Amino acid sequence: KDELSRLKKVDRPANVQAIAEARAHGDLSENAEYHAAKERQSFIVGRMQELDHKIALANVVDTSKISHEHISFGATVRLLDVDTDEEKTYTLVGPEEADIKLGKISIHSPIGKALIRKEQGDTVIVKAPAKTIEYEVLEIRFE
Repeated sequence: KDELSRLKKVDRPANVQAIAEARAHGDLSENAEYHAAKERQSFIVGRMQELDHKIALANVVDTSKISHEHISFGATVRLLDVDTDEEKTYTLVGPEEADIKLGKISIHSPIGKALIRKEQGDTVIVKAPAKTIEYEVLEIRFE
């Protein structure tokens, strides 16, 4: 919603201004600024439509109503890589929110799929494209 708001309130008005300024320069057939602004306009409108569609289809998940006995959407899990003894913490989110740098993984990713319905103490085998990784579930929490 933040991105959509920015597109509507900031980017689109700035783009309209850029088109007007480029149009004032004269001949539109050879006006690179005008064509760039029109291309940007097309991107902005397309992205706004895409976000409107996603928002219309989105469902808010109340994690307080989900069983906290096992891993599910919204869970933050602390894992131990059995081979390297390295601990990792991930939060299971929807595909649109996934950002590995922030520790947010999609429930549809290989590790997300492997973790669903597991409990603390379970061993999880993740078949990633490069290798197979074995994790132990150390902790499950819902924030």
